[in-house]
Amino acid sequence: MGIVELQGLTRRFATVTAVDDLTLSIDAGEVFGLLGPNGAGKTTTIKMLTTLLPPSAGHARIDGRDVVREAASVRRLIGYVPQMLSADGTLTGFENLLVFAKLYELPTQDRRRLVREALEFMGLADSADKLVRQYSGGMIRRLEIAQSLLHSPRVLFLDEPTVGLDPNARRAVWSHIGELRKRLGVTIILTTHQMEEADALCARVAIMHKGKMVVLDRPNTLKGSIGRPGATLDDVFIHFTGANLDDGGSYRDTRRTRRSARRLG
Repeated sequence: MGIVELQGLTRRFATVTAVDDLTLSIDAGEVFGLLGPNGAGKTTTIKMLTTLLPPSAGHARIDGRDVVREAASVRRLIGYVPQMLSADGTLTGFENLLVFAKLYELPTQDRRRLVREALEFMGLADSADKLVRQYSGGMIRRLEIAQSLLHSPRVLFLDEPTVGLDPNARRAVWSHIGELRKRLGVTIILTTHQMEEADALCARVAIMHKGKMVVLDRPNTLKGSIGRPGATLDDVFIHFTGANLDDGGSYRDTRRTRRSARRLG
């Protein structure tokens, strides 16, 4: 049994089924990718797993805890970095993390040490006393990941972790995500539109389309399955969904993505 288990997970909004009968198991210590265009159901799935949205049907468990019946226990086990900006630009990096340490109700005597350790791990120790509005986009993303790690979660959810970042900043974030899995053993579930990102980071990926999971496997296995020499994950996506990554999604989805890109850029 995996650390994350979904069985028939479904979410409906009036007549629209955003996530349709999703069943999968994610192993402890795995980096797992949810891929698909806007509107495929990725973020809705993450919101259900992080207890922000109740399922319409089906079940999900994090380390054996039901996300509905044991929501408080689940929240203690997880970290979540949303696509939208969550750091306060009027505070320093250290102050942002200290606020989160209080919200997580970490022991008072341990808070400053844990904040310093999180900043050091994410390569931000030298910028701890700078206002976050002076940070680059990549630094902000690393700060937000540091925030989510303060309470030592077993599972970390990253929703579009590198949206709006330039290639150098993106690769720096990739490096730190890899270190999280290697050094801390954190299970990481990420959504992304970046196929290169999924290929570089994920042990397995699931491609979603119109609320359904259409394929699940290792990136190399998927690339080899479509019978095209030199195939990429972009090719795999098009093969299994008949759509480009930019297809789908609403005006609100597009506006949200572009707003995140502007704030981080």
